[in-house]
Amino acid sequence: MKLTKRSIYIFAVIILTIAADQISKVLVRNTIVGRTDTHPGERISLIGDAFIMMNVENTGAFLGMGSDLNPTLRIILLLILPIVVLAFVLRHILKDTSLDNWSLFAFASIIGGGIANVYDRVVYGSVTDFFFIDLGGVFRTGIFNLADMSVTAGMIILVFMSFKKKKKTEV
Repeated sequence: MKLTKRSIYIFAVIILTIAADQISKVLVRNTIVGRTDTHPGERISLIGDAFIMMNVENTGAFLGMGSDLNPTLRIILLLILPIVVLAFVLRHILKDTSLDNWSLFAFASIIGGGIANVYDRVVYGSVTDFFFIDLGGVFRTGIFNLADMSVTAGMIILVFMSFKKKKKTEV
């Protein structure tokens, strides 16, 4: 594969996404007491009760889904399948030169976030989650991390870009 400005951009976004996520998780693991069966864990208020930081090790996927699967299914669904999908998405964005920079950024953010969480599952057996948002019951999240934010932001950008493209074709 020839290294172009475009592929450097893609790999830079992926690497920066992974780095930011992993650095944040190291800081959280080293400074915030995590939740255990006997200890509820430390809760640090960042913005009142609306934005809280804590340390939770998630053995499942999004919002803990899949944490109760048997070990073989968990390996297939939470490690092998994501790696295969991320590899196909990376291959697609490297080959499809018609993608605009926003779409490239979105896909690269999704790949970086996915790799960061898969790395956690391989190395630690769980994913470190630490952010929680509660806007007075109007909007409330599960506990998440920077990799999750990257994947979510990437998906939101892709949705906006698809509407933008759809509008252009209708005109």
